[in-house]
Amino acid sequence: MGRGRAKAKQTKVARDLKYRTHETDFGALAKELHGDEANDDADQDDGVDDKWSDYADRRD
Repeated sequence: MGRGRAKAKQTKVARDLKYRTHETDFGALAKELHGDEANDDADQDDGVDDKWSDYADRRD
């Protein structure tokens, strides 16, 4: 018992995903999947490395 509300929500989400029209940018998707170097987010420095570099294990 008690699963009715959760199941109803799952059904609602599933219907929404099935019937909603999506505006997909296939060009951006292709760039993301193929690793476009011009727009690569992995190369951007967000400062996280600098913030935690004091705690890094130095095994050089």
